Amino acid sequence: MRQILRPILLIPVLVALPLLGAPALGQPGGQPGGQPRAPDVAPAEIPVPGTLPYVTTLAPTGVEALDEPLREASRLIRLADEAPVDAYGLVARALGEAPLLDAVLRAEGYWSAQFEIIIAGSPADAPGLGQRLAAGTTTPVPVQVRVIPGPRYTLRRITLRPEAPAGAAAVQALGAPQGLETGAPARTGPVLDAESDLLSRLRIAGYPLASVVDREVLVNHEVQAMDVTWILAPGPAASFAPPEIAGDTAVSQRLIARITNRLSGQPYAPATLEATRRELLALGAFDTVRARAGERLDAAGRLPVTFTMTDRPRNAAGATLAYETNFGPSATVYYERRNVFGHAELLRTEASVSRLGSDTRDANYRIGANLRRPGLIDGRTSLVLDAAALRERLDAYDRDAITTSALLERPFGKRWVLQSGPTFETGRIGRDGDMSAFTLAGLVMGARYDSTDDPLDPRRGLRGTINVVPYADIAEGGGFVRGIGTLRTYFDLAGSGGTVLALRGTVGTLVGADRAVPLDKRFYAGGGGSVRGYAYQSIGPRDARGRPDGGSSLVEGSVEIRQRVSGALGMVAFLDAGSIGQTETPSFDEVRMGAGLGVRYATAIGPLRLDVAIPLNKQDGDDGYGLYVGLGQAF
Repeated sequence: MRQILRPILLIPVLVALPLLGAPALGQPGGQPGGQPRAPDVAPAEIPVPGTLPYVTTLAPTGVEALDEPLREASRLIRLADEAPVDAYGLVARALGEAPLLDAVLRAEGYWSAQFEIIIAGSPADAPGLGQRLAAGTTTPVPVQVRVIPGPRYTLRRITLRPEAPAGAAAVQALGAPQGLETGAPARTGPVLDAESDLLSRLRIAGYPLASVVDREVLVNHEVQAMDVTWILAPGPAASFAPPEIAGDTAVSQRLIARITNRLSGQPYAPATLEATRRELLALGAFDTVRARAGERLDAAGRLPVTFTMTDRPRNAAGATLAYETNFGPSATVYYERRNVFGHAELLRTEASVSRLGSDTRDANYRIGANLRRPGLIDGRTSLVLDAAALRERLDAYDRDAITTSALLERPFGKRWVLQSGPTFETGRIGRDGDMSAFTLAGLVMGARYDSTDDPLDPRRGLRGTINVVPYADIAEGGGFVRGIGTLRTYFDLAGSGGTVLALRGTVGTLVGADRAVPLDKRFYAGGGGSVRGYAYQSIGPRDARGRPDGGSSLVEGSVEIRQRVSGALGMVAFLDAGSIGQTETPSFDEVRMGAGLGVRYATAIGPLRLDVAIPLNKQDGDDGYGLYVGLGQAF
């Protein structure tokens, strides 16, 4: 068989080459000398009238990391079954094979590869080959592809130059391109990534019109090295012009302008523009918000910006159904009205019923309404009004109550949200029909911190909440302070989100309290959001009849290892612990622990969760296990 090796590149001492996009690759190519493996063979296609079946053999290159990407890039292999061809089409497909494979090799730093493609014993470019194949009788036709990668080239010189002297300082401030080092493999991917990073850093530095004027890539085959030079035009530094508002929206233009006009005069920065876009989206009235920066500066040297938004549907309604083995079915229905008065208000009314077992006297009911009015005062503060009427029949207490609150919320920085305002509730509370009236007025003081990477399924970062409410007992006199704080933190152990360590700690206390504190304001532990394996509110002191009595302090902790198994499927192993104390200081005397395993299935709205837990040191009357189903992680 004639051996014809066709170099894909001309071999002068110095060649200037453009960097073209290359196919996605696996791990970087290794070095020759590994154990050879059997050639890759594409199965013969099912004969189709007028076509010529063929079988392609791709010989191992000697660099194992290259073989699979080459096979994926091979059109001879990929299209054998999908797009049958006749004899002449087979020859044309073979002649177009080398450039496809060469793009893979260049992407990994192999710039002097050679290719051999043999069809039925003849080179693919042999004269009259198509005619001979059409007249032949041997099927399937054998096709052999041999790739000789050659040496792996390295990066030699990396240079940045300004297009004009005015941009010299900005270009010099960039320093070395990220991800490129002298002596590293001359791969195309890192070069293109470094170019994107250079532009991004220039824009972050306040140059909105930065561009790459030219990229010079010189491949020296004599020394097997590549030099890369970028010519950059930073353009002028600029600040934002007063933004324009576009789109058909029913939301108050004054409210929108109150938010967007904070951009005016600020130095250009992509992060600042994105933060404003997200602030508009957080109003809750818009389905989409797009921020588009101008392509040239205005007469004053400022960068024009246009925000385009589309409204969400004004009305929404929904319902949920659930079933508890101990208490029977439950249901919730809700209705939402968005942009109620034209200032992005959100009104949500909701009615729920639960524990609809055989005895409806133990059923729980709640009907409530919540109105959020964003963008008050400085465009950042929201007013949240809430009112509800409820009936609760729990193991720990019975309660009939009306609750109201009026809270102001304001974000501070990127991660903090502070909340404060009055709350009021009145009703009757007790056990087994022995109900006493109560009336409480309080002042909510709360804060939230969130640095996590995903609101639905965090893999790294920190989340914390603290809520302190001084209560005055209007009916009986006196008062107390109820405080509770929770800290959650997440560690990405694998660096890819596949293995996550999640930790949670909660501490609560009642200050200045006595046994006259209403039962619902005491602390309880146990259940799906607390210590799994134990029934809801079951951990802690109990009265003479074995009913949960609550306590004046709470301490809880949880450890979870979340492991992604395959695709959307994951597993969880966890350990929970909790204790209720009868004094203001959290007690560790009666710590209850639960452990178990869970399954997670990722969805667009958060992971579906199924956990099974057992109590490790259960109390009298506790079940032997607990089963928990929900949407979202346990914490």
